[in-house]
Amino acid sequence: MEVAYYPGCSLHSSSKLYDIQCRLLLGKLGMELKELDDWNCCGATAASKSSEFLGTALPARNLGLAIATGLSEIVIPCSECYSRMLVSQKALSENRTLKDSINAELSHKVEGSIKIMSILDVLVPLAKSGELAHQSVKKLSGLKPACYYGCLMTRFPVDIAIEDNVENPQFMEIICEELGAAPIDWSYKTDCCGASAAINDHEQALILISKLYRDAIERGANCIITTCPFCQLNVDAYQEKVGKLYGIEKRLPVYFITELVGVALGLDAKEMQIDRHITDAMGLLKELKLI
Repeated sequence: MEVAYYPGCSLHSSSKLYDIQCRLLLGKLGMELKELDDWNCCGATAASKSSEFLGTALPARNLGLAIATGLSEIVIPCSECYSRMLVSQKALSENRTLKDSINAELSHKVEGSIKIMSILDVLVPLAKSGELAHQSVKKLSGLKPACYYGCLMTRFPVDIAIEDNVENPQFMEIICEELGAAPIDWSYKTDCCGASAAINDHEQALILISKLYRDAIERGANCIITTCPFCQLNVDAYQEKVGKLYGIEKRLPVYFITELVGVALGLDAKEMQIDRHITDAMGLLKELKLI
């Protein structure tokens, strides 16, 4: 099955391992990813904060490229890219004047539609159908993850209908439970990690990270899982600093959902680059005899 694929900037830079994992895992599940030719940055936070037009136009160009492939679906693993693409698609569908203005500058017009899917939109139906369990070679027994969705995966600045629960999402929990893990119930699954504030308001970002990190530990989690490159990077990279600042002794590996599903399906941990995390992510898997 061939689907369009938009990696976005993070998956070609700081979260290159996530791109590698997506290609390995989805290939294992029978999906052929067709990366968009000449894709551009979705604009992320910077464009949408500085210009509503630019925040719509940048992802719109990628939508035009995706529609031009003739494929019916596009997979977008990054939570922020996924959000920006959905918001742009919604804006263009409701504002013909805006759509015409943006299309006038595009080589590939946004005409027609394509289904935008997150990595969870791909994996959850396979979990519910039993296909993930059928293809798994080991159960994720002993893993007690805190499923961290962050603030972009289910909540948008406009009204967009999604299948998951907006305030208490469950998609990662469904996947984890199907593969034998025991996700915890916690209060910070949709809280912000600080995102780019880690650069321009470092102190506030560390406060936000410390709150979700401490709560996950206090509720018995032995790891955190996410789909967002920014969330993964922030919680992974600043854990040591946050722990020392706020008196939190324990350290938790911060996995992408693709890593745990990949382990369950028998993909090689080093090929997925799980050993490239800043906070050790191999130790727990070895301790539980999952690798």
